[in-house]
Amino acid sequence: MSVLLEGIRILAVSQFGAGPFATMVLADLGAEVIKIEDPTTRGDVARYVPPYRIDSDSLYFQSFNRNKKSLSLNLRVPEGKEIFHRLVAASDAVFNNLRGDRPSALGLNYASLGKINPRIVCCSLSAFGTTGLRSDEPGYDYLMQALAGYMSFTGEPDGPPMRCGVSVIDHAGGFAAALGMAAGLFNAKRTAIGCDVDVSLLDTAISMLTYLAAWNLNKGYEPERIADSAHQTIIPAQNFKTSDGYIVVFCAKEKFWQNLCRVLGIPDLARDPRCSSFDSRWENRKFVISTLQQIFLRKTTCEWLALLRGEVPSAPINTLGQALSEPQVLARDMIVEVDHPVFGRIKQVGNPIKIGGAQRRAVAAPAFGQDTEGILINCLNYTEEQIQNLREKGVI
Repeated sequence: MSVLLEGIRILAVSQFGAGPFATMVLADLGAEVIKIEDPTTRGDVARYVPPYRIDSDSLYFQSFNRNKKSLSLNLRVPEGKEIFHRLVAASDAVFNNLRGDRPSALGLNYASLGKINPRIVCCSLSAFGTTGLRSDEPGYDYLMQALAGYMSFTGEPDGPPMRCGVSVIDHAGGFAAALGMAAGLFNAKRTAIGCDVDVSLLDTAISMLTYLAAWNLNKGYEPERIADSAHQTIIPAQNFKTSDGYIVVFCAKEKFWQNLCRVLGIPDLARDPRCSSFDSRWENRKFVISTLQQIFLRKTTCEWLALLRGEVPSAPINTLGQALSEPQVLARDMIVEVDHPVFGRIKQVGNPIKIGGAQRRAVAAPAFGQDTEGILINCLNYTEEQIQNLREKGVI
């Protein structure tokens, strides 16, 4: 079995969530990711996120930095820049998630680093990108959900705008950046010429509007918040209250609607002119939903799930703990375990990318600067005396 990205070395100047998530995806697939951490700030701020924190490590940090190495290096001083440039010459890619105007100012783009290594791929994941009116502004997932319109149509009709409960744009931006870097690396291998890869959280959020954006741009459509987390146009596709909780059903095909009516014991409703097509159900949605809701209240969520499985796409509304213990999640090895010197054996969510014949690995995120000496010795041939001198100067 092969390690897919074995032999690829990525220097990562990034912290907190979106950027480290992007490089962890690549590290899981076998890339050597060297996380460069500033000794003057005691490393990635994610190391100090409560509540589950011990000294300069936290479960939050662990969830974004599996399978990486940590190099303590001050890039603000000449000696630190020299070490960084020597590593660039021996690497395949440089990743950062700084503010959009910083990569060029700090020499982390291809215009600067391509002079050292023409094959280097320079990937930037920022809030607003490296160009445009807001490239010099910081930004976070929460802001992107507001700017991209997500919050305006998320939540109940009589409630305030709401964000998604998880940082979905941070993670989607991480996947987009990982894909962009992989494409850049493929092209560099083919042409021996590197490039800049520019990914922004706002661009990612806008790109995921897909059909809603098409409807708006061409027909002026504005989505509204709909009760019970219902789909904007497909009926039924929403939450329904049961006798003891909630269930979600999604009839994305006519056959699922027909199956639903049969399972619920109302087969005539499937043939009713008010309900017999996507368009008619949309036009008569209040009648359709109220009829179904009365029936769903007659049984428990588990009872309905047993009846609907294999007939209609359906799911319970799980708690976090229930979601992580779903049999399908476990069957797909989406919970991995790693040994940590302080936390002990810890569980994490795994990489969703499954590639046949590829070897998988899971090593705990590194302690701050734990690989500094090994990297300097093995990659750049520094001596113990030189390393000690760098420590005394505060370079590492």
